Amino acid sequence: MTISPPAARAPAPAGPLASVDALVEGLAGVGYIASRRIATALYMSVNLQKPILVEGSAGVGKTELALSTATLLGLPLIRMQCYEGLDESKALYEWKYGKQLLYTQILKDRMGAALADAPSMDAAMDRLHGMGDLFFSEPFLEPRPLMKALQEDDGCVLLIDEIDKSDEAFEAFLLEVLSAYQVSIPELGVMKATTPPIVFLTSNNVRDLGDALKRRCLHLHIPLPEPALEERIVAVRVPGIEATLTHALVAFVQSLRTLDLRKPPSISETVDWARALILLHADSLEPAMVRDTLNVILKYEQDIAAVEPQIVELLHRR
Repeated sequence: MTISPPAARAPAPAGPLASVDALVEGLAGVGYIASRRIATALYMSVNLQKPILVEGSAGVGKTELALSTATLLGLPLIRMQCYEGLDESKALYEWKYGKQLLYTQILKDRMGAALADAPSMDAAMDRLHGMGDLFFSEPFLEPRPLMKALQEDDGCVLLIDEIDKSDEAFEAFLLEVLSAYQVSIPELGVMKATTPPIVFLTSNNVRDLGDALKRRCLHLHIPLPEPALEERIVAVRVPGIEATLTHALVAFVQSLRTLDLRKPPSISETVDWARALILLHADSLEPAMVRDTLNVILKYEQDIAAVEPQIVELLHRR
């Protein structure tokens, strides 16, 4: 960690960050099929040093985008899962109270000797004050995800997952980190990253985020994919699956999304279903097989009950 200003990240002349097309190709190479819109947002985020706020329904690949970016660039991934009640001590740092207590016990017997020759009470208090400061220094600091990300001298990918599950106070706390890639620690001062992390924030739109947070981020919404893109994703994620089966299962999933379901299947459910069908040695979609495996793509019993009578009709739609 250093207190020097963050170094600018210049656009890479070659490699996966050379262009938007290079990013599309590079992400595909690590198993993430990205649209040009996704790759363009990521390219701008990296080169403009701005966090990227990725929104969309659960299971469309928001978190996977951060994981794939870390893999592609060979950077460590630091993940912070948000939840209601998350505060600074869990996100930024804590003091190692056990270590402080241990050192206090070690020094206890030596304090008398250290203070014995103090000429006055004020001098003794000054010495005690100096000893106290030692316990609030970096050796006694326990970094949490945000600080760990700023301590990575060569950079990293910081994933702040499901930011919409945290409260407004924590959202406000993040503003300093997201705007200047620095944190303020009362006992130690302001600490800045040597190399700013590549920051992803994901949101499932559980609540509306504040304007101040959105202003500091590039916005990216990942929708549910068109059939052709979804077939490409399944082909990459489930190696060896037959093209005819891929086409059939994607068509069925797409038809489910037209229904009034409590939770329509997302990309992750489509991929899981493809893997389940391969596990069961299915080479085509038969009504009985679909009925037996509906629980893979539908997560609520009421949705399963609503779809079961329509399976044959939905299969014929394609």
